[in-house]
This record gives sequence, C-alpha cells and structure tokens, in this order.
Amino acid sequence: MTNNLLRIKIQQRLNKLGSFDYDNIECWQISEAFNKAQIEWFRRQVRGLNTLKESTEESYALIDDLQRFVKTRKIQGTNKDKFFETTVVPKDYLYYVRISAAGDSDCCKDRDLTVYLAEEGNADIIYYNEFKGPSFEWGETFATMQGDKFRIYRTDDFKIQDVTLTYYRKPVDISFDNCVDPATGDLRGDVETEFKDDIAELILDEAVAILAGDIESMLQYQRATQNAQKSN
Repeated sequence: MTNNLLRIKIQQRLNKLGSFDYDNIECWQISEAFNKAQIEWFRRQVRGLNTLKESTEESYALIDDLQRFVKTRKIQGTNKDKFFETTVVPKDYLYYVRISAAGDSDCCKDRDLTVYLAEEGNADIIYYNEFKGPSFEWGETFATMQGDKFRIYRTDDFKIQDVTLTYYRKPVDISFDNCVDPATGDLRGDVETEFKDDIAELILDEAVAILAGDIESMLQYQRATQNAQKSN
C-alpha cells in the first residue's frame, strides 16, 4: 500500500461523509498512529492474544503474515564462570524466537546444543537440577535474558561458541515525504509500510481508532475498533 493511498484511507474514515472535518491532521500524527498500531497488531500475533490461543507459528496464516520479519544473526559474547554472556541484542530486536549454539569440550568439538529459554529468577534452581541444568553429554542447556543480553549457561567441562540468535525484528516505521519527525525535528523521506495490503488494512483501522480517540470522535472510534483485528 502506498503512503498516498494510506493517507487518503485514514482521512476518509475519519471525515464525516461529504465533509473535510479532519483533513487538518498533521502528517506526523498519521504516521505516529500507524506505527503504534502496527506494533500493537504484531504483539497480539506473537503473544497469542486471540480466540484460538494461537501464537507465532501455530497456524499457516500467522506463518505467512510474520515470517518476513524473522531474522537470524550471529552474536558474539564471552564465556564466564557459569555462563556465556552475549553482546547487546541487535537494535532491531523485537521478540525472541530461539537461540542456537554449539559446545566445545576436551573430548568433542562443535557439538550442537539444544537451548531452552528460561526465566532469570529461577536460573540457580534450574542450573543445579540434574534434569534441567546444562549438560554437554545430553547436548542441552538453557538461556536467560538479563537487560539487553542473553546468558547461555554452561558447566566447567565445556564452553559455549557459535551462538546464533533468531528473532522477530521491528517493522520499519512509515513516514511521509517532507514530514517533520517529532522526535528529532528533522524532515523525513517517504517510507512505506512493509506489511501486505490485507494486513495494512487491518493496521490502518487500528490507526484510525487511535486518531479518533485522540480527537474524541466516538463514532469513528467505535467503527474503527469494530473493524480492527482482535483475533486470528
């Protein structure tokens, strides 16, 4: 969907029939509302906040909608006493998918490990659990996230290497040509949405609801809210 069409559609849904009441909405307000709406839509799909309790890859439709935002990247780090601590996650990181890693010991090199994501609060309990803790023999370990870094746990008999992070990246923010960025005060170029047209239409309705709420237009707010996708 082009930015010109997106802007026309939003103004059309906000204006009363045959009027131009809300044509004076600034371009940065439209882009800000759409960018907020696309993150909210994305989060619902990933977190499974829907009627069928599905999330991310639990249906073909969601796979088709979200896989263009899956990104895999090698990530560096350092082996410490009990864990391998990665460098800061990439700037476009949005949601976790998985971590792949290999183990290196005196007897074996580059053994693939299965890495489970666990909560940081239970790291000590899991670490010393003989069934859940890191084990080079079984090729399993666990990882936690602290701040903007991952910790992949290990024991004294092996080190972690070749770490690959797979994650959902942030959708690119849309912007209109010669429109002021409210965060920086700079003029931005034309950046169109990455979403397919059918998804862009759903996000557009959410953006209209946000704008309608801001201008206290309850009729348009209710209509846009009803049209927005709240489940799969």
